[in-house]
Amino acid sequence: MNLPDIPLLSMLRERMSWLNQRQDVLTQNVSNADTPGFVAHDLKPLDFSQELKKADSPAQTAGQLMLTDPRHIPIPTSTASFEDVEVRDSEGTPNGNSVSLEQEMIKVSDTQAQFLAATNLYAKTITMMKTAIGH
Repeated sequence: MNLPDIPLLSMLRERMSWLNQRQDVLTQNVSNADTPGFVAHDLKPLDFSQELKKADSPAQTAGQLMLTDPRHIPIPTSTASFEDVEVRDSEGTPNGNSVSLEQEMIKVSDTQAQFLAATNLYAKTITMMKTAIGH
């Protein structure tokens, strides 16, 4: 069995990828907190039911490297692209900036905690599999 083919691990990798990209977006918001006219952004939340459907469906092979020998190691390709949306949940400043540092720092902290939880779950799953095969 190939580790990338395990649905739980695939979903965790997708979640960590989303959290990583969200952290980048939030970092841009914080760094532009004083930029006149800057509008805060965030990523559209992942739809869990959609992720479950993707995990159940067979892997798409279009655009992936072809394995010509059973000893080849498949390279997982992640072409994850998440939807970026404007966030105007705070009062703008007189210069038109809509970034609230307090709200952004709360989002950064939440994203960090979720990423830590996902990596811990990933590590526990790998440890459980090692135990199951007696390694």
